[in-house]
Amino acid sequence: MLALNSGSSSLKFGLYRVRSLHTQRLVTGEAESFGEETAVFHAEDPTGASLLRESAALPSQKDAVIRIARLLTDLKMPAPQSVGHRIVHGGPKLRHHCVINDSVLDKLNAAVAFAPLHMPRALSVIRFAEAHFPALPQVACFDTSFHAHMPDLARVLPIPHELRADGVERYGFHGLSCESIVRQLGGALPSKLLIAHLGNGASITAVKDGQSIDTSMGLTPTGGIIMGTRSGDLDPGVLVYLARQKKLDATQLEELVDRRSGLLGVSGISADLRDLHKVAHSNTDARLAIDMFCYSAAKQLAAMSAALGGVDTIVFTGGVGENDAQVRTLICGHLGVIGVRVDAARNRDAGDPISDGASRCPVRVLPSQEDEQIARQAWNLC
Repeated sequence: MLALNSGSSSLKFGLYRVRSLHTQRLVTGEAESFGEETAVFHAEDPTGASLLRESAALPSQKDAVIRIARLLTDLKMPAPQSVGHRIVHGGPKLRHHCVINDSVLDKLNAAVAFAPLHMPRALSVIRFAEAHFPALPQVACFDTSFHAHMPDLARVLPIPHELRADGVERYGFHGLSCESIVRQLGGALPSKLLIAHLGNGASITAVKDGQSIDTSMGLTPTGGIIMGTRSGDLDPGVLVYLARQKKLDATQLEELVDRRSGLLGVSGISADLRDLHKVAHSNTDARLAIDMFCYSAAKQLAAMSAALGGVDTIVFTGGVGENDAQVRTLICGHLGVIGVRVDAARNRDAGDPISDGASRCPVRVLPSQEDEQIARQAWNLC
């Protein structure tokens, strides 16, 4: 199963051999910064050892798909039997993973309005993959699917009924990541689980008995906690003020809340926490951005523990959640009220768990295996 995971200027991929009880990674990699002179294409074997790293002329997603196909041929990999795609938003009519056909494509095009930052790129990758692998079934794997059965208490937004009828509701995202965490926990899955997926995009999800019951993101991936360039939740009056007083239109507001806010907006330096850590000792805006991010995540974790009626386990995942010990320390430092305590040495080494023996619940660090989850869903449907 070939998994394709498209980003704003990158395309991650992985070829997996899937069986009912386990998944074997054959090769993974990424085309990064395509369309730029700094484009890089790299691939790794199942142990993580580098197979290839090259500067490559990759003007578009189409060129990235072609390069991935050529790599699989060069490595004499088994031919893929299906292609799975990560799709951020399926809108109100596509709530479950499915095989892509003309009807699904029509619904995906209609869902662009719900995630204009992500959907056009994903649709481009689907078109190019269909052209390059015309005989293979293509599967849409939605980040919203994991949250499709949230209770009305969490799903319904406090707006007029006629807008709700148009599909304006809380959808939730990072569902493939959450699915992968639930799968990794397996028989040890706790009844009351909090998942903190922290990366350039970030969200907190409350999982009860394996089902999402609430999550921090809403109608779009812009809502919830502070992110790299996204604002997270804002007083709606801020947008009304900007429209009325600053004469910003919808495009300008979208640019503001999606690309110029969050860590970048607060710090004025970077959306990358690694950059902010380097200067936080001398730059008060960088320090404030880090502190606001951690405070925002901790508030949501505490709120979601109330939604669950307690918490059995907290899992950190995503690029920041898995790799930034300082952020984990700062977040957990706010969670003493729910009995969370972290062992400094175990946290520094991303031990399992990173909590100490006095913590009311274990705190763990697990990898987000979105691409493997895409492969598993493609296998299930094909």
